[in-house]
Amino acid sequence: MPASITTEIELDDLLSTPRRETVAALDACPGDIIVLGAGGKMGPTLARMAARAANGSRRVMAVSRWSSSGAERALNDAGVETLRCDLLDRGAVARLPDAPNVVFMAGQKFGTTGAPAMTWAMNTLVPAICAERYNDSRIVAFSTGNVYPLAPVSAGGSLEGDALGPVGEYAASCVGRERMLELYTEREGTRVAIVRLNYAIDLRYGVLADIALRVHRGEPVPVEMGYVNVIWQGDANRIALECMPHAGAPPFVLNVTGTSVLSVRSTAEWFAARFGKPAMFTGAERPDALLSNTARMRSLFPPPEVTLDQMREWIADWIERGGPLLGKPTKFEARDGKF
Repeated sequence: MPASITTEIELDDLLSTPRRETVAALDACPGDIIVLGAGGKMGPTLARMAARAANGSRRVMAVSRWSSSGAERALNDAGVETLRCDLLDRGAVARLPDAPNVVFMAGQKFGTTGAPAMTWAMNTLVPAICAERYNDSRIVAFSTGNVYPLAPVSAGGSLEGDALGPVGEYAASCVGRERMLELYTEREGTRVAIVRLNYAIDLRYGVLADIALRVHRGEPVPVEMGYVNVIWQGDANRIALECMPHAGAPPFVLNVTGTSVLSVRSTAEWFAARFGKPAMFTGAERPDALLSNTARMRSLFPPPEVTLDQMREWIADWIERGGPLLGKPTKFEARDGKF
């Protein structure tokens, strides 16, 4: 791993590098790959990773409305075919090319409080439309750890078989997403893998960047949601693609996140020492938090390649250099499910 990352080109290259297991997993799933909802924070690097793993042996297509022409051009340059489509338009989805391998990444989180109808449409209607269109394909669908209730920190996080307990409309709509996909596994035998992710990070966004920025700016860090899981976005991309051979009916469900529970307070204190600034806090830790247990992930997949120490160092260096940021806080501190 590099000691530091100084440009977005270097960063995106690192985030889209497949490992041997990624290549092997996709080799076990022949045919074209289509990534639905590829225009978000993770989609471009996941699509690029799939193309790098395929090495020209198949079409890799990335579907979005593509509000960023720069992101679209960069994918084209990387060998990914981009397609424009409104996934709420059933007719437009029907006209998308066939593909035996689908990665479903569409969804809406932020703005839920002000636009709940659109959140439910994006998180339940869109997956139903896409599952109907690709009912004969393997589908790896991104979900979220927010489908779980807050769990006692001492218990180590929620397991895939635990009862769901969504807090707030966003989380409830994400349960709806999973139920729509389950419906197609039951009715059509559609093969599905559900990736319950929290929280992916890179240097431009994520929980660690949120905490580091607050410390660097001299702002207090909220600690009522006192513990979190995080995973490097490149590792999350790799594991998601490696889930493709596991897609089945009923769905294969996997928690994807870091393998340790991080203290928000201790993380802020680390950045404070690194920056030579004081750490300030608001609130007090509660005994529960949004946490996921990764025992299944650890039993089936190689461990994440980027360590917590490496992530912290990269992020601290990026912020000190004034590297570009997405300006999209995770709101990890929200305990009421309002995003």
